[in-house]
Amino acid sequence: MNFCSDNVTGVAPEIMTALIAANQGTAMPYGNDEYTQRLQSLFSELFETNVIVFPVATGSAANSLALSVITPPYGAIYCHNESHINLDECGAPEFYTAGAKLITIPGEDGKFSADDLAGILKKAGVGIVHHIQPAAVSITQATEAGTVYTVDEIRQIAEVVRAYNLSLHLDGARFANSVVSLGCTPADLTWRAGVDVLSFGATKNGAMAAEAVIFFNHKLAETFAFRRKRGGHLFSKMRFLSVQLEAYIKDDLWLKNAAHANKMAAKLVAGLSNLPGAKLCHPVEVNEIFIQLPEPAIEGLFAEGFQFYRWEGEDSNTLRLVTAFNTKEEDVNAFIKAAESYSLVLANR
Repeated sequence: MNFCSDNVTGVAPEIMTALIAANQGTAMPYGNDEYTQRLQSLFSELFETNVIVFPVATGSAANSLALSVITPPYGAIYCHNESHINLDECGAPEFYTAGAKLITIPGEDGKFSADDLAGILKKAGVGIVHHIQPAAVSITQATEAGTVYTVDEIRQIAEVVRAYNLSLHLDGARFANSVVSLGCTPADLTWRAGVDVLSFGATKNGAMAAEAVIFFNHKLAETFAFRRKRGGHLFSKMRFLSVQLEAYIKDDLWLKNAAHANKMAAKLVAGLSNLPGAKLCHPVEVNEIFIQLPEPAIEGLFAEGFQFYRWEGEDSNTLRLVTAFNTKEEDVNAFIKAAESYSLVLANR
């Protein structure tokens, strides 16, 4: 009954089975194995275009190394003020870019608009030696608020990015949940909309530890192999990362897992949103819910063994609830039932 994060889950059975199979026999190291070699064609087929794929082990590495190839030390990376790269990566983007600066943009529900971006870039001092120079824009899909950028919103941001000759990075830690939510193709949500490089997440959605940096703009990938090695993410036994990614996208497992997580979140929010004292903080578009509940209800849920985060500090009544690929429907029902019982007691006082 743990709704803290989709990071609390284990490994999808299909991926664990693939890992066990890959553990038989020997394989060449450092990405020269058959599994890693297959990824280029598999992901190119998935995205309907020729891509360059680099497996890494963590989302922080995927984001930071991807940003390092599109941002010089004197460059600026524009991102939402609540983005993961700004708040939750311990300065890794700044470290791997050798000192680039994150410029944050506010916006409701975890998103900023093309107009927001254009307004800031207009005053950025492009070409003026005294100012940090715009280099990259990073958006998160799904956002830290559990919302998604539509294809049109990404396309509009990409138009601004192109107007200033910048590069567009997409942090796709929950990319699968976004694809399912929007009902579009991976291609439509990335390169067709103007994305240059994608951090493709798998760990939150069933992998053991596997992410991928996917380049749609091949020129940007020229130095990535060296940066990955220098950053400690060129694994000698790379087959164990690559086989996870292969199993993840095989037979649409990644979409099936995400669809279940989204479905459980929709069920959870449907049961909670109309309770006395409940208030949704953001639209629920993927597998993350931000909701305010009365304090006695929160304490009661904790007492019954449910696990979740208070999102804005120990005294906050704002909760973040996250469902996953293997969230049990009975746990969702139990959470709703418990929340209902405590809310009804409060309402009848």
